[in-house]
Amino acid sequence: MAKKSKASEKFDLIPVKPAEITPQPITETIEKNYMPYVMSVIISRAIPEIDGFKPSHRKLLYTMYKQGLLSGPRTKSANVAGATMQYHPHGDASIYETMVRLTRDHEALLHPFVDSKGSFGKHYSRDMAYAAARYTEVRLDPICNELFRGIDKNAVDMVPNYDNTKTEPTLFPTTFPNILVTPNVGIAVGMASNICSFNLAEVCDGTIALLSNPDLSLNDMMDIIKAPDFSTGASIIYNRTQLKEIYRTGRGSFSVRARYAFDKKENCINILQIPYSTSIEAIVKRISDLVKEGKLKEITDFRDEIDKNGFQLTLDLRRGTDPDVLMRKLYKLTPLEDEFACNFNVLIGSAPRQMGVIEILNEWIKFRLGCLTRELTYDLDKKKDKLHLLLGLGKILLDIDRAISIVRNTENDADVIPNLMAGFSIDEIQAEYIADIKLRNLNREYILNRISEIEDLQKEIAELEGLIGSETKKKKLIAKQLKEIRDKYGKPRMTQLIYDEDVTEYDEDEHIENYPVRLILSHDGYFKKITMASLRGNDEQKFKDGDSQRASWDAENAHEMLFFSDRAQVYKAKLSDFEPTKASLLGDFIPAKLGFDAGEKCIAAANQADAENDGGTFVFLFANGKGVRIPASSYATKTNRRRLTGAYSDASPCIGIFYLAENEERDILLVTDVGKGMILSSALIPLKTTRTSAGVQLVTLKKDSAVIYTGIDFAALFSEPPKLRKLKIPASPAALPDGFSIPYTD
Repeated sequence: MAKKSKASEKFDLIPVKPAEITPQPITETIEKNYMPYVMSVIISRAIPEIDGFKPSHRKLLYTMYKQGLLSGPRTKSANVAGATMQYHPHGDASIYETMVRLTRDHEALLHPFVDSKGSFGKHYSRDMAYAAARYTEVRLDPICNELFRGIDKNAVDMVPNYDNTKTEPTLFPTTFPNILVTPNVGIAVGMASNICSFNLAEVCDGTIALLSNPDLSLNDMMDIIKAPDFSTGASIIYNRTQLKEIYRTGRGSFSVRARYAFDKKENCINILQIPYSTSIEAIVKRISDLVKEGKLKEITDFRDEIDKNGFQLTLDLRRGTDPDVLMRKLYKLTPLEDEFACNFNVLIGSAPRQMGVIEILNEWIKFRLGCLTRELTYDLDKKKDKLHLLLGLGKILLDIDRAISIVRNTENDADVIPNLMAGFSIDEIQAEYIADIKLRNLNREYILNRISEIEDLQKEIAELEGLIGSETKKKKLIAKQLKEIRDKYGKPRMTQLIYDEDVTEYDEDEHIENYPVRLILSHDGYFKKITMASLRGNDEQKFKDGDSQRASWDAENAHEMLFFSDRAQVYKAKLSDFEPTKASLLGDFIPAKLGFDAGEKCIAAANQADAENDGGTFVFLFANGKGVRIPASSYATKTNRRRLTGAYSDASPCIGIFYLAENEERDILLVTDVGKGMILSSALIPLKTTRTSAGVQLVTLKKDSAVIYTGIDFAALFSEPPKLRKLKIPASPAALPDGFSIPYTD
């Protein structure tokens, strides 16, 4: 019997029965667990609302508003981050990171909401870190007055914070369409939002035009709000048709490219502004990679020269380099030109909607009309309350002594109000107001001065009632406010427009240095590009042990090559991408150079310039004795595809691939694994239009026999015996001459 452990001696260990697992349908799991999370992310986190803010931004700015930071000195960022936690149940680090993006020093917004002091990093740099919250200082920027105007006059709904100790606004009553002025990016569950920024002055003018003409056309709106505008400047390639689709649907993309200046004295390019959607680190890394690959020989050095004056990336040029041509090349190869993908997804009444520019502005106008109506109603109620008090005060003007007598002769304090109400036919509110007047103010002059406001109040009330009841008047007031905002905060466009017809795209073929070259491909897949000057006096080729030359061509450096693999794939490569080499070197290993799949081998190559000739064909010969001719035009691609699958039939291993020019005929030798062979004319091989055609039987083979070698340059191998020549297919192979040996097999 096993000895009990000390633990078992001390406690009676009772085995616990595993808990029973209750099956739950997947639909119920999604409904109860997943959908609440999805809705929380969409509504409470990732997608902005019609005021242009996400909840995290709104809670932060409202905290600063309640701290009185619209005026006065700045406070430490740590104070704001800590106080925001009363509204936003997150860590101070994430709150501070939210604040950073809203600051003036971060340069992410055309109109920052936070006036900052200290190091806040830069939007255009991933690595330029912001300082800790205890070192930086912030206050609200003056433009925030337009966010909070009317917020204390019931302009928007106020709701309890997460622990019901405070209230916060559901939205800000923004007096301008901030949703289009402030860029916003958010990734929710199953949807996303990416709203570019527009120029404030243009947005105000566009909204004013829409207020006066609700049927404003999209073309007219595009003449006012010309294009997006970014805090990083740069230039938009203006394609009106492309932008019109974005303005109409809220989806689409447009190109943004960097702006630069050429310093002729220093022979360098200074890049001054970059696309909003990229960073200097991404640009520098891409340029560095291209320089290492030898694709940017025009650049001798490059460096980040960002300082207090702003952004600058300097490129030192090789003597004789055309800066404009180089920049066109960089636009094509680097993030110096980038696409901005628009997705105008906005929450309207807690429901996400994808909208175009005019639809967004119409929704903002509805929202602003509601805020303004509530604000005016608040003012109206206050004025009515004040008028009501003054009308009661006017009644005691006729007999002040009687009012004093009523108060003096009332024995109980609780009876003062009822006695005043009865004595002057006034209500309780009016009586309370009169009773609270100081004794020194119970004189005729004070009362006359106060009730003289009655007539002005009545006029103001009438105006407010007329304004509240007229949508046209409210729209005129909104337009007036927009004009004031435009004149006060409007700025010139940061992002310039370049019309697409004025853009010259970089054509790499036009700038490739062209010269004659000799091309060598070995059986093991090594490829050499040798200049004719290098060949003079030294044409002896070096190969690895056991390797030898498979094929040789004369071509030009501007040509392209097709490389066929043993897995029925063809790879396309420009000869200019290969560095010139010497006959004494091995050259480039094609599978590594072109990114072949693991274990994939190169078995043939052809000059694309030759293959594009009309009527040219490729001959494919297979181990099963079949063969086929395929038009070279079948391998032409309209796009810059680097790999084409299904290059030929994979039903049997490919033993030989040869290119034949138009109307060219060649004799082809086929050798089997039993030492027999045959010679036939390429004209006997049928032409098929489908690349993957298996072809027709050329050689009659016995069971388990196969073709192991094909060649077209075989005159030096042997003197052709008549019995090897075949005039019809399929044909049986004949015995090869004594002493014949195959030069090479893969």
